[in-house]
Amino acid sequence: MPEMAAELPPADESHDGLTAMSFLDHLEELRRRLIYSIIAVTVGFFACWNFHEFIFSFVQRPIMDALRHNGMAEKLVYLNPTEPFNLYLKVAALAGLFVTSPIVLYQVWMFISPGLYRNEKRYVFPFMFSTVLLFLSGGLFAYKMVYPAALTFLIDYGKQFQPMITIGEYTDLFLTIMIGMGVIFELPILVFFLSLMGIVTAGWMWRNLRYSILVIFIIAAIITPTTDILNMCIFAAPMVALYILSIGIAFLVHPKQCQARQARKDR
Repeated sequence: MPEMAAELPPADESHDGLTAMSFLDHLEELRRRLIYSIIAVTVGFFACWNFHEFIFSFVQRPIMDALRHNGMAEKLVYLNPTEPFNLYLKVAALAGLFVTSPIVLYQVWMFISPGLYRNEKRYVFPFMFSTVLLFLSGGLFAYKMVYPAALTFLIDYGKQFQPMITIGEYTDLFLTIMIGMGVIFELPILVFFLSLMGIVTAGWMWRNLRYSILVIFIIAAIITPTTDILNMCIFAAPMVALYILSIGIAFLVHPKQCQARQARKDR
């Protein structure tokens, strides 16, 4: 027995801190993190509800600017008595999601961290900072660039008609673009984890750059609310830039690249 023990290979220290979880354990952990996230967003919703009219003044600013630019009446309408109340619910929920996004993203990290090695868990602070920053940047980019450009095009294109824009339809479009761009801006984080697990490499992403750009423009054409080339390019440009940034991230964190850099240092 001592001889057999001596022949056993030394334990791999890189596996320290790796937690084995069954499928049911994963489901239970997912349920727990979802509950914490829902509680956080709910608290954020009630906190923002007190300022729902103030928040909506920012939400409606892009459409007001577009209507003013075309010399039209700066007024939204509603067709159902419940629409204003539902509108404020959606606005407060969106604001609560953005306010509590650090907590929600932390729950995402806590869900995936048991599957990481101890040396990989040091990425928690860069993960939290970058995910929150990218999500908020996506929302800001949509609010400042994408949504105003789309509305200006649409209102100008139909200026020979009298618009009757309902608050419900406008808010749904606003929420879709804001949250959609926030999620799109998380592309580098997705590539980070795929590279960390060795699923994608920087070389593979670079070799498929032209195909990726084609897919990006197809996605931009699908999600853009207008049919013109300019707005499609406005949607696609940050996605292409994020893809190129993701190539650099994949090069830095892929296990093979990390091993190669360590080998050069040991020489």
